[in-house]
Amino acid sequence: MTDESASDLHVPVSAPAAGPFDPEGIVWQRVSPRLVTARLIMLAVFLGIPLLALVVLAIALPGAGPWLWISAAVVAVLVAWSAIVISRQVRAIGFAERDEDLLIRKGVMFRSLVVVPYGRMQFVDVSAGPLARKLGISSLQLHTASPGTDATIDGLVPSEAARLRDRLASRGEARLAGL
Repeated sequence: MTDESASDLHVPVSAPAAGPFDPEGIVWQRVSPRLVTARLIMLAVFLGIPLLALVVLAIALPGAGPWLWISAAVVAVLVAWSAIVISRQVRAIGFAERDEDLLIRKGVMFRSLVVVPYGRMQFVDVSAGPLARKLGISSLQLHTASPGTDATIDGLVPSEAARLRDRLASRGEARLAGL
């Protein structure tokens, strides 16, 4: 081992700056990997059922030609591709609290970085549907005066969502009080 102490090995390290999507000195918080499971279940519902129907029809109607099998193959490739993309997308979601604002990063191919100043927040909303509750995740949405702001963090553990909601609300109130 080098001159580093054992406690120095557990200090979070920020990623090196890589343009506008990775500001220098930021340590990104990740969302729960259970979000992958939730999105894969939704994928199975919306594309798995049609895939199953196409396969059943192709077996039941052998005289229908190869088009049912071709359609099933196309849907199967789409399901496989979507499953790969979903896992990468969830790993790319991150958020970071700074002194004056909250950063939210999303996307692999089409990346986005949303910066929400605490003084611009009107309210913070935490929600979870039945599937999210079953998987133990929730979503946090920041509402600002701008209707175009997409400040949503999906896949938070409920305790982290509640902590973040309270912290952001108190920081927002403190910034508004100074106006």
